[in-house]
Parts: sequence; C-alpha cells; structure tokens
Amino acid sequence: MRRSIRAIAAAGLLLTGTVAVVVAAGPAQADVRICEQFGSTTIQGRYVVQNNRWGSNAEQCINVTNTGFSIVSQQGSAATNGAPLSYPSVFFGCHYTNCSPGTNLPLQVSQISSATSSINYAYAGGTFNASYDIWLDPTPRRDGVNQQEIMIWFNRQGPIQPIGSVVGNTNIGGRTWEVWRGSNGSNNVISYVAPSAISSWSFSVLDFINDTRNRGLINNSWYLTSIQAGFEPWNGGTGLGVNSFSAAVNQGTPPTTPGTSPPPATTPPPSGSGACRVAYTANSWNNGFTGNVTVTNTGSGTVNGWTLGFTFPSGQQITNAWNATVSQSGSSVTARNVGHNGTLAPGANTSFGFQGTHGGTNQSPTGWTLNGSACTT
Repeated sequence: MRRSIRAIAAAGLLLTGTVAVVVAAGPAQADVRICEQFGSTTIQGRYVVQNNRWGSNAEQCINVTNTGFSIVSQQGSAATNGAPLSYPSVFFGCHYTNCSPGTNLPLQVSQISSATSSINYAYAGGTFNASYDIWLDPTPRRDGVNQQEIMIWFNRQGPIQPIGSVVGNTNIGGRTWEVWRGSNGSNNVISYVAPSAISSWSFSVLDFINDTRNRGLINNSWYLTSIQAGFEPWNGGTGLGVNSFSAAVNQGTPPTTPGTSPPPATTPPPSGSGACRVAYTANSWNNGFTGNVTVTNTGSGTVNGWTLGFTFPSGQQITNAWNATVSQSGSSVTARNVGHNGTLAPGANTSFGFQGTHGGTNQSPTGWTLNGSACTT
C-alpha cells in the first residue's frame, strides 16, 4: 500500500481531545512558517496551504509565501514500500471541513463547464513525488474520505510507485501518461504518471476527470470536492516547493464535440449487455439480512478495476461490507473492488458480501451494472 488516508490521524486526534491541530489564519501577507502537524493558512484570499503531516510525528515545517510554499525542515523517514510521511500542499475546495475562501466546490461534474489549473514546482533532493490530487465523491461532502482520488504524478524521485498496478497508457493534454489503478482500502485511486519530470504546466483538470469517468470509475452525478497540489516525501525533501498555483472551476453546461451528444448525467452508456453476470443470495432475519454477490466477467477483455452498481427496491440499508468498498445513496448502491480483487480475466469471478437492515421486505437488488455495462443475472 502506498498511501493511508490523508489527515485521518487528525480526526483521531480531535476525537481524543488532543490540543488543536489546525491553525486558523487570515490571508498570508508576509511569509508564514507552519510546523504544526495539520496547521494551515490561506493565501491570496482564495487558497489554503496545509502542512498535513499525516504519516509521521517527526518535525516538518513549511514556509508559506503569498504564491505558494516550500519545505524548510523535514526530519522524518519512511520505508519506500509503504506510505509517505505527509502531503504538504495548496488546495482549492474542501478538505476535512477546511474549505478555501469563496470556493464553489463541491460541484457536480455534470455542472462543470471548465476546470483549469496552473502549477509551478521547485524540485530538490530526497525521495518524493510531486503529486497533484483531484478528489471526487458521490455526495457533496466537505469532510472525511472521498471515494475517488485522481493523482497526477508530475515527478518522482527514488524507488516509489503509485497504488495498484499499471493498466496502460493514455494521452491527456498533449502528454503521454502511464496509468495506474488500485485501492488503499478506503478509496479508489487512479494515477497518471509522467514519464519525465514536469516543472510547470497549465492544463484542464476536467480532461483528467473525463478520462476517469470514461473508465467507469465515476459518473457525472459525482461531485468534485477539491483540487490540490503538493508533495509526498518519504525521505528528505527540504527545498521542495510549489512556487505558484491557481485553479478555477466554472459552472455551466460541459462542452461537447460537434455531432455528439452530451455525456449522461448518471452512469456512462452500457457497452453492451452480457459483459458480466451477477449471482445474488441473501439470508434474512427480523429486520436484518446479509447478502452475497458473485460477479463474473463474461466479456472478452480483462477488467482492471471494477465498479458494480445496483439498486435496492424496498428500502434496504447496508451497514457494513467485506471484500469491497460499498457506498449507498438512497436506494442506489455502488461497490468497488479492493486491492486484491480488482482484476477479472475473461471468465473469472469474484465475490463480496455485506450486512444490512430492511423494513420487513427484503427483495433482491435490480439494475446491476459493471463499469457502466449492464449485467445479466
């Protein structure tokens, strides 16, 4: 696993009553030094800069300017086959209830006409990645863990790699990217890795969101919650910095290519029925039940990372799950693979289960889809 949940430690500290970890501050007029574990400040009256030392108790300090930040002290060290020390970063949007001033995020993907950003990095020694993060969730949440993380690796130094495994290459924004997919156990991650270091770039964030949607990982009803740029250091990192950062998300009708229709506001159109087969069994008692799902890839190609959608017709509510990451909004349920069962070769299957409650009637789910394609039962 490459990464735990950023700032999950912050939630734990708050619950146990540890001294305040977030430093509230107004817009930075002069340089501001932050050493507090989850300290933050604002710049330009528009963005939040956070120390976000979520993976280590060792000292990390950042110097915040009016345009960005740099790491001025980094005392920690982490094994390169595990999670990084931290994610010092600047962001637009909302991160664990900390929202940038005047942000219009969260905003539903179907309502975004454009999302653009510009970044300029300063590189130094150490083992690190220059990580640009885009976070999305089925709900307009401003706190906690989002279900889908898009990572853009502008640079990496040392023997580190993204979560999951390589699923191919793609071209976005006139550049070629190696694409990785996986899960850290709490959210799905898709990573776009540059073949060589990029120091500065102005680009469309929406292009990466659209590519993720076209892979069946999200749909247009999901919400963009934040756009972030920073570093994940494992060792060293003093001198790494974001010289400048900007992001803008505009609301309106997404542009379409002439002669085509706009993408759907819910799930991408099915690529043909019979791409998957689902078997469902349930064991009910009083007002509770367990369900077991077996999904089989009946298509001709390998599925690398899957999202299974279905609907409960009689008000059932899932309370916990195993062998899948399951979320529910009303009657709609989405189940996503975990790290060990994300690949399904033609003819292969995998199973997961869940426990839930019902109001006296426990009808079987309907409307099964695998990565947007309808399944047979």
